[in-house]
Amino acid sequence: MRKLILAGIAAAVFVAPGAAFAQGPIIVKFSHVVANDTPKGKGALKFKELAEKYTDGKVKVEVYPNSQLFKDKEEIEALQLGSVQILAPSTAKFAPLGIKEFEALDLPWLFKDEETYDKAMKGPVGKWLFQKLEAKGISGLGYWTNGFHMTSANRPLLIPADFQGLKVRISGSKIADRYFRDIGSIPQIMAFSEVYQALQTGVVDACENTPSNYLTQKFYEVQKDITVSYHAHLQYAVIVNSKFWNGLPPDIRTQLDKAMAEATDFTNSIAVKENEDALADIKKSGKTTLHYLTDDQRKAWQAAMQPTYKWARGRVGGEVLDLVAKELHIEMN
Repeated sequence: MRKLILAGIAAAVFVAPGAAFAQGPIIVKFSHVVANDTPKGKGALKFKELAEKYTDGKVKVEVYPNSQLFKDKEEIEALQLGSVQILAPSTAKFAPLGIKEFEALDLPWLFKDEETYDKAMKGPVGKWLFQKLEAKGISGLGYWTNGFHMTSANRPLLIPADFQGLKVRISGSKIADRYFRDIGSIPQIMAFSEVYQALQTGVVDACENTPSNYLTQKFYEVQKDITVSYHAHLQYAVIVNSKFWNGLPPDIRTQLDKAMAEATDFTNSIAVKENEDALADIKKSGKTTLHYLTDDQRKAWQAAMQPTYKWARGRVGGEVLDLVAKELHIEMN
C-alpha cells in the first residue's frame, strides 16, 4: 500500500524540469529527518539560500525537516519514485537497496578526527561509494558530517559490562548492531522521529547519537547519563534522483552543483562547533550527567568492539574495507 501511495505522489509531482521551468520556477524538494538547528538542518537551508541565489530564482528549494514528508525508512523509496528530489540520509540507509558497503563508515573507532573523515570522503573512498548508487537511479552530491556519537542510558556507561542487557536504539546499521551486541546490549532499529518517546516510555533503554541531535531532539531530558564516548562517526550522503538531476538544463545544474559544493563546505565547517555548543548547552541544563572515558576505559571499549571488524568483512565485503584501510593507513583484521 505504501508503494502505491508514494507512486501516486510521484506521478503528481514529478515532471520534466524543462517543462516545470516553462511554467515557473523548478521546485526541488529537500527532505531530511533532523531539526533545522543541527548541522544537517543548517546545511539544507544554506543550500536553499545559495541555489535560489545562483539561479536567480529559477529554482525554488523547499526544505522539509523533522520527517515532515517521510519517515527515514521511506525516504529513499520516495526519492527513487521522484516524489522528493534531494535527501541526506545516514549512510547506513543504503543497505536495503543491496548496497551494504556504506556501512563500513560506521565501524567503531574508525576516524580519529573530522579532518581524517573529510579527506577520506573527498577522496577515493567517497567517490567509490557514490558509484555504487548509480544503478539505483541515485546520484551522490556530497558527504555531510554530524560528528561523533555519544551513548546514553539511565545509568553510567563506562565499561562494556555496563551495556549488558540494555535495549539500545540504532538507526539500522548492521555494523552498529554488531558492535552493540559485542558489548552485551540488545540493539533495536527505530525511526529517528520515534526515539524520544521510546526513551521516555522505556521501550528502549539507551541510544547513540551526536551532541547536536541529543540537544535538538531533547534526548538528554529522558536519559540521566550521557557518555561522551565519540566511539563512532555519523555521516550523511546528500543524494538526488538521477533522472531529475540529469534532466535539468545544464546551466541550472552547474549553479546547483556550485551551491551544493559551498553548502557542503559550510555544513562540515560548522559541525564541530555546533556539537561543542550543544554539549555545553546539555551540561548547562543540569538534566543529565556527562561522563568522559579514561584511557583505560576507552581501550576496554575498543577491545570489546574489535570483533566487529572481522565480522564486517562478510557483511560489507573486503573491497571497501581494503580501500578504507589504505586511505586511513590502518589495519583491518
